[in-house]
Parts: sequence; C-alpha cells; structure tokens
Amino acid sequence: MKLLLHICCGPCALYPIKELLGKRFDRIAGFFYNPNIHPPSEYKRRKDALLEAALKIGFEAIIPDYKMEEYFRKILSKEDSPERCQFCWELRLSETASFAKANGFDAFTTTLLISPYQDHEKVKKIGEKIASEKGVQFYYQDFRPGFRDGQEQAKKENLYRQKYCGCVFSELERVKI
Repeated sequence: MKLLLHICCGPCALYPIKELLGKRFDRIAGFFYNPNIHPPSEYKRRKDALLEAALKIGFEAIIPDYKMEEYFRKILSKEDSPERCQFCWELRLSETASFAKANGFDAFTTTLLISPYQDHEKVKKIGEKIASEKGVQFYYQDFRPGFRDGQEQAKKENLYRQKYCGCVFSELERVKI
C-alpha cells in the first residue's frame, strides 16, 4: 500500500512518520500543501523545517506550489466563522486526495490527526467524505498519543515550532490586536 501523508508542519510530522514507517506501507510520502499559512515568510520557515525533518528521518517530501489565494477564495466571507477551520481542512485534504489519486497512492491521511487543538472528529469525517468523492482511501489513525513526544523531539532537534495554525486569522486571534 502506498500512503500520502498531508503534513501541516515538521514537528507534527515526526511522530506520525515514525508510526507509519513501522507499518505495512510500500511507500510513504509527505505532502506539504498548506495555502492557509500566512505570511509567506512563515510558510517558508515551515517548509524549510519540514525539509529538514525529511532529511533527518529519511522520508520523501512533496512540496507543491504555494497558492495562498486558493485558501482566501475558499474561506472568503467565512473568516469570522467557526467553520473557517473546516473549510481550510477540506481544501487541504481535497488537494491531498487528488494528488494521491493522480500519482498512484492507495490512500491518504494527515498530520492534523496528531493535534489536540484541532477538531479530531471533524477532520476524520472530512477525510472520509473526500475519500469517497475522490475514489482513494482515507487511512485513519489517531496520532494524538504521540503529540508531546513529537514536540519534544522537535525541540531536541532544534526544529522550528510555530505558535499558531498558520492562517492570518488564527494569528490575529492569538495576538489580540
């Protein structure tokens, strides 16, 4: 089985990659599709951290073009809505599933399933819905038990760790200007 792992950032990839490498997959590749990350300098820092993690652990990282306009089109007029995150997850997982299907992967999953800060059940349901629509399997695993271990490993390896999900609205909520 060939698995495409949507990766939101390097630190969140560490534990899932370790877990998945010990399973029955013929190929595991990371897919860094995150047009939600803003500003572009933050996107670059996260992309570089992922590439560093990929070198250290030894997994394939696929980096499509950064198209933040896709994110803004998707959430237009929903930026203050509690559904904003759901639209963002749908955008990123849909693109991951499309890439998986077009490139011979049997299944896709996401590192969003490691975060205790995301709505785990919604992410799972979105993944399953998209899998059905795109005709590629959604591989579900609850990675949350490894969240702290992954963060500690990122600290030890001096891997860039961010303080917000990536979108400008999350950053504004965090900073409270």
